[in-house]
Amino acid sequence: MLPGHCKDVAVKGVDFELTVEGIAREVRGKKAYTRCDHYVLHNGHDIAIVAVTKAEGKELFRPIIDHRVLALPADVEFIHDAAVNVLNASSMARVAIQHPGKTIVVEGMFGHISFVQPHEIMHLEVLDVVPPRPSKLSVLVELALASGMVELPVVPHYTEVDLNDLIADVQTPAVVFPCEASGLISKRQTYYLDQIPEIEEDATLVGCDLSARIFRTLYHREIPRVEMCPQELSPRDGKKRLVKCCRVREGFQIKDNLAIVPWGVTVQEVAGAINALFSTKA
Repeated sequence: MLPGHCKDVAVKGVDFELTVEGIAREVRGKKAYTRCDHYVLHNGHDIAIVAVTKAEGKELFRPIIDHRVLALPADVEFIHDAAVNVLNASSMARVAIQHPGKTIVVEGMFGHISFVQPHEIMHLEVLDVVPPRPSKLSVLVELALASGMVELPVVPHYTEVDLNDLIADVQTPAVVFPCEASGLISKRQTYYLDQIPEIEEDATLVGCDLSARIFRTLYHREIPRVEMCPQELSPRDGKKRLVKCCRVREGFQIKDNLAIVPWGVTVQEVAGAINALFSTKA
């Protein structure tokens, strides 16, 4: 995967052609610093990346006993961007997706240098409902990835379901939303379930199964319902996806390719859910 730290990556200028044979001649019989696991070799604009294995021992410099060429110049792009934190896997992955199929060497923040390979990138679909805006889940995903609590090259892709669009086909004169704080509005007579209003006319509930159960408990009758639970609205397309659901009280649940977090989710829970989602083989 990605180097554990830019300290593990040695950058070295060379004067030979960066071929498999040339690299083998360069590393054969050499020693590497104890922290060095990878070389970024450069000859002019040509760059190659090599992983090295050192002999066991406690010396600061140990013999290289094996090596593996990870990328040759034809497959490498060099990017200089001082805004990129090369120690953040997600930040590196976002750079890499702009150069499909290439191994990306980045000189980023503080002049640190590291690299990411295309097969390492992990794509995460994030589905949330709005309003309120911005989507809470999208904000917390960004915070989790920026924090370093997710040490994976994850690139998020955001999908928002506008609940105002879901009520476009409602036929009843009134509509009931779960919570007044949601920011949901309608041209129809509008009620909010958390206010326990008196509802005399025919109405449609825009809510999840729990909202329907609350309505039945309060009013002792059924009501037409428009589904708004992100878990229920989520496509079953095999993609790794993160959603919210009020049936999860704390932490997270993993169901196949779906990570489900509470409605009142924290950054820590989002990070834990992403890590767990990509640790599964589903």
